[in-house]
Amino acid sequence: MKKTILIVAVMSAFTFTSCKENAADKVSEEKVVNAETRDANAGTFPVMAFNEAEFDFGTIDQGTNVEHVFKFTNNGDAPLVIVDAKSSCGCTVPTFPKEAIAPGAEGELLVKFNGSGKNQVSKTVTITANTQAGKETLKIKAFVTPKEGGAVNTAPKVIPTTK
Repeated sequence: MKKTILIVAVMSAFTFTSCKENAADKVSEEKVVNAETRDANAGTFPVMAFNEAEFDFGTIDQGTNVEHVFKFTNNGDAPLVIVDAKSSCGCTVPTFPKEAIAPGAEGELLVKFNGSGKNQVSKTVTITANTQAGKETLKIKAFVTPKEGGAVNTAPKVIPTTK
């Protein structure tokens, strides 16, 4: 019993003496100002407004490289930062600005397509940015004419049966 009381007394003394530091002394005034500014701007977002959200290359020959520049404006109240841009397949490559786009400023996103596929082809480019939605989408399409000798065999396949 004496050992238990001694252990409780030592633990209590340790607990009360180890908490002497004042947490408020550790707060930096600069960090408080930064946090206040961040919280005040929490409701403002950039708005990525494209001149066009879809582009049609028309009819192109298979294997022909084509590209299009999508122009946009930041119509929001905060700088626009594009984090990433990915396409729905490897045949389409988007290139986006790495620097922030100020409110009211314009930017460009280049999309290259290598003319793969046949017939009607549609591809999607997904842009990850600090907009309210977080993702923006662009589309490209083309009618790809197959190369000579690359015609598609449309005849039905005959499967032999054994009896």
